[in-house]
Amino acid sequence: MTHRLDLDFIRAQFPSLTDSPTREWAHLENAGGSYVPSQVIDLITELFSHAKCQPSWDFGPSVLATEAMDRSRLVMAELFNAGLDEIHFGPSTSQNTYVLAHAFRAGWSEGDEIIVTNQDHEANSGVWRRLADTGIVVREWQADPVTGRLDVADVAVLINERTRLLAVTHASNVAASVNPIRELADMVHAVGGRIVVDGVSYAPHALVDVKALDCDVYLYSAYKTFGPHIGMMYTRADLLDEIAHQGHYFNAGISSTKLTPAGPDHAMIGAAAGIGDYFDAIHSHHFEATDTGRFARTSELFDLFAAHEESLVAPLLAFLRDRDGVRIVGAPEADHTIRAPTIAFASERHSSAEIYAALIDAKVSCGHGHFYAHRLVTALGLEPEDGVVRLSAVHYNTAVEIDRALEVLDATC
Repeated sequence: MTHRLDLDFIRAQFPSLTDSPTREWAHLENAGGSYVPSQVIDLITELFSHAKCQPSWDFGPSVLATEAMDRSRLVMAELFNAGLDEIHFGPSTSQNTYVLAHAFRAGWSEGDEIIVTNQDHEANSGVWRRLADTGIVVREWQADPVTGRLDVADVAVLINERTRLLAVTHASNVAASVNPIRELADMVHAVGGRIVVDGVSYAPHALVDVKALDCDVYLYSAYKTFGPHIGMMYTRADLLDEIAHQGHYFNAGISSTKLTPAGPDHAMIGAAAGIGDYFDAIHSHHFEATDTGRFARTSELFDLFAAHEESLVAPLLAFLRDRDGVRIVGAPEADHTIRAPTIAFASERHSSAEIYAALIDAKVSCGHGHFYAHRLVTALGLEPEDGVVRLSAVHYNTAVEIDRALEVLDATC
């Protein structure tokens, strides 16, 4: 057994990395959506082939659908160190937060306060800001206009006895800097408030222990984390007693429907367990067999992922730091405790669109613009549509792929 990542074995799990035409691309747009391993694809095929029907009945295909969905709930609960009743699936994070905002608002009074940031993806910003139209006071925690980073000292002066909620990203999908969630949770809980954490851009790179973070809500998108295109929320168990039921009235009291007003995509939920199956396969290949639980096993695996991802983005960050006229958003270090391996930058030499076009010509998958962090890119003084170039790595990427991107950047930045 080896405790260094076997990239050949890992990449063999992903048809997109081994089959034409996708294998020709260096996929560095993982922050917009990761590739999917065969463990997930096989479950999707199985469920659409044999269990594409309404679950919760006693006929065979329905039983298969029910068992698959129940298994996914169990697997995701184990991966987040959460209880079964604390896991909720929905169409996407944007739609999940829309429902969540309505659920929270019912228990608040006019004049109550919430705090949002201008660093977040709009999914964890816009829905809360709209509550200003209903009498809620919305306060903004502003990122540094040069680096895009948040300073905890700035939010400390915003939190007071009327604060009901803080909505903040674990790691921005543009700035990528890791925010101190446990410290923030302690601050807002001290005044009786709640914290909603957008972990969509952080969770692909680190195992999330919601109990250690002491967060009230943790937002997760499976399609950014090697799974199907669905969203998921962890909600602390006692929170469900506080917020208003959003599902059908006759389902009131059923925790799994409280924040799911419409029928979820049953097959995609069932396929989410493939994320855990993939992690198990990679762990078995790299470590001796163990009877420890899923969370402990996967934690070992993510330590390997983090070390590899740091080694990938370190030369990229070093190049950009040393390039005149190039501006890195977020921390300039590769340390995974400081930033996720998502690198956003802008150059004075060429527009982001021009750099993007050159990368695409070299078959480097990437993007440019504001990436739904429109407020952050604007606050940085950049034109949002051109915005930043973003290159984002995960554990299946290789140094050769980074070198391909660097060759292009050397000619354009």
